[in-house]
Amino acid sequence: MIKRTALYPGTFDPMTLGHLDILKRASRLCDRLIVGVAVNQAKGPLFELKDRVEMVEHVVAPFRDRIEVEVRPFEGLLIHFVEKCGASMIVRGLRAVSDFEYEFQMAGMNDRLNPDIETVFLMADPQYQTIASRLVKEIARLGGDVSQFVTPEVKARLEDRFK
Repeated sequence: MIKRTALYPGTFDPMTLGHLDILKRASRLCDRLIVGVAVNQAKGPLFELKDRVEMVEHVVAPFRDRIEVEVRPFEGLLIHFVEKCGASMIVRGLRAVSDFEYEFQMAGMNDRLNPDIETVFLMADPQYQTIASRLVKEIARLGGDVSQFVTPEVKARLEDRFK
């Protein structure tokens, strides 16, 4: 039996409950899910790559009871990473029209680079549509409570970072 492998890429700086929602829903679409944690220095990440990978590992642990899940850091062109992983689909979450415009262009370019890889868009659950890692970091930096946006472990890491 051929396993359907999906790749859910992101910077995950930090991983939010919105990311977790997409992860849960993506896990129902495939037999194997790879969460690709991107090196993206242009975004000026708050957390080092190893810390982001650790946070994602913590979040995906409960999924491993029912689906094969792997967390892998990557750098470079996404489509090359997808091919290297043997995935047949890229999972992307959409919160708003502005997300769609960017993701639509990316999906089109990825299709031109490799038409055998499908991009699957999952709409964010309405309760998570306003959550953005950038805003979560700003709230934490200013001493606000981020517990409604992230897991307890991520909240603790943010609090430690901004002490």
